[in-house]
Parts: sequence; structure tokens; C-alpha cells
Amino acid sequence: MAQAPRGAQGIDPVLVVIPTYNERENIGPILERLLKALPDVNALVVDDGSPDGTGDVADELAKADERIQVMHRTEKAGLGAAYVAGFRWGLSRDYATIVEMDADGSHAPEDLPRVLAALEDADLSIGSRYVPGGSTVNWPFQRKALSWGANFYARIALGTKINDITAGFRAYRRSVLEKLPLDEIASRGYCFQIDLAFRTKLAGFDVVEVPITFTEREIGQSKMSGSVVREAIVLVGMWGLKRRWQQLRGLAKKG
Repeated sequence: MAQAPRGAQGIDPVLVVIPTYNERENIGPILERLLKALPDVNALVVDDGSPDGTGDVADELAKADERIQVMHRTEKAGLGAAYVAGFRWGLSRDYATIVEMDADGSHAPEDLPRVLAALEDADLSIGSRYVPGGSTVNWPFQRKALSWGANFYARIALGTKINDITAGFRAYRRSVLEKLPLDEIASRGYCFQIDLAFRTKLAGFDVVEVPITFTEREIGQSKMSGSVVREAIVLVGMWGLKRRWQQLRGLAKKG
């Protein structure tokens, strides 16, 4: 499919993909806020077999509102795998834009209209904490330091100018996801966000950052873990070394 035309007419219809694992108390309120802020979007809840019954709650919400769909997966396979499954579901239908959004309330659905509007001049719009106007609320110092450090590390290693490359609140034009090799995406945790944004830039697409307010979850536990952090350190380092090696080979050929 050819790249979608720029402008508001090129972004509809919109699918919001929301991965869940033990988000029983959060999924209802976030869907209510989303569909109030943007009544014309559709939502796909991708549940990784939540033992707390999140999938059952989502099924009940879907029965009451045709704008909500639910995908049930049998195991907790990671954020990246859940999003790829959601992307494939959306691409198999006629959605022009596919959005990533967390279920825990950290991404305000009320900010989504601005994130989508930015696609008028871009192919990937990222809701950013680290551009003027962006902020975080109720985040402990350790999490702020980890997030800032991860973004700094990725910018240096990958040579990218994206300020919040780890952000998980973003909107892709269909043409981006059709071109990216989703079968090759190996990152499972939050490193998935770095992976896709970097691949989007390498593919020649335009990326824009929109300031948002990120609010720490009030209910439930963060999915951040030591293994997630280690995956990001190792994979980003490998991608950075590969990039430098390719640059050196290019210079050698020119010489």
C-alpha cells in the first residue's frame, strides 16, 4: 500500500491498541475516558491471559460497546509481542492509524487528539515527556532517573535525536507498520518502543514529538523489571555497535 496522504483525511479510521496484564481495575476507566475523548476511534484490548480476570472484564465491556474488541492470548509473552499481535489485527482491517496506549492511566486519552493531529506532518507521532511542555507526575526519583538515562543512552548509542524514544504513547500511520519487518522484532519489553522508533527513522519516515503529561499509575503494579532493563541495555548496545560498524564500512568504501 502506498504511503497514506498527509492531512486529517489520511488518519481515519483509528485503532487504539491497549495491552493488558492484571489491569482489571484500570481497563474500564481508561476505555471510558478514551471513547469520551475520541468517540469515533476503536479500541483493541490485547490481554495476555491475566489471572485477575482482566480479559473477562474487557469482554463484558466489548459486549456493551461495538467500538471495543478483545484479543485473548494464552500467556504473558511481553509488551512487544502483544503490540505486534495488535498491529497485525489492525493491519488485517482497514485502519489508517494504529495507536499504542497503556491501560494503567499513565497516558491521558485526553492528550490523544493532539498526538493524532501531529500526524498531519509526520508518519509517527510520539507523546513525549521530554520536549518543552512535557512532564511527569508522581514519578519517584528512581523511575525518573531510569527513564532519563535510558533515553540518553539510546540517543548516544543509536545517534537519534528523538528525545523520548522509550515512550509508549504513540500513533503510527498504516504505511509505517506495513513497511517495518514486524517478524524481526525480537524485543519483548519496553525496549520494543526504542526498536520500532529507530526502525521507523531508518526507513525514512518522519517522526514528531508532542508534549504530554505522564502520570504514574494509581492502581496495580508497574511491569518494569530488572530483566526488562537488561534487555534494553544489551539490545540497544548491539544496535549501536552495528550502526557504527556500518558507518565505518561506508567510510572505508568511500576511501
